Amino acid sequence: MDDCVFCHKTATEILCENKLAKAFYDGFPVNRGHVLVVTKKHVASYFDASSEEIQAIYELIVKVKKILDEKYQPDGYNIGVNVGEAAGQTVFHLHVHVIPRYVGDVKNPRGGVRKIITSIVPYPAEE
Repeated sequence: MDDCVFCHKTATEILCENKLAKAFYDGFPVNRGHVLVVTKKHVASYFDASSEEIQAIYELIVKVKKILDEKYQPDGYNIGVNVGEAAGQTVFHLHVHVIPRYVGDVKNPRGGVRKIITSIVPYPAEE
């Protein structure tokens, strides 16, 4: 796609890559070290990708974790994919967020990604 920001990443922006996918730091990070892993071919969503592309993304997620562990020493990770506008997807090129998490980066991380829609799916109180 001519206007896709993810299709036009330069070699200097790419953190790591393989035959079918590439990884780079998010331009609007939610935490230090936030990386996106995307397909090299323009694919709109996770469900449009081939099994080979999903495998390639998985392999890079593992590689990215090793890089981020060395560089930032995070205490945990959130990994996620937004599929469709209703789920928050704003760039319609498959991308997986790898977000390092740090003790104290939020008041209470309990519930992780489930806290995205806390008013719909309350997480059980800590006992």
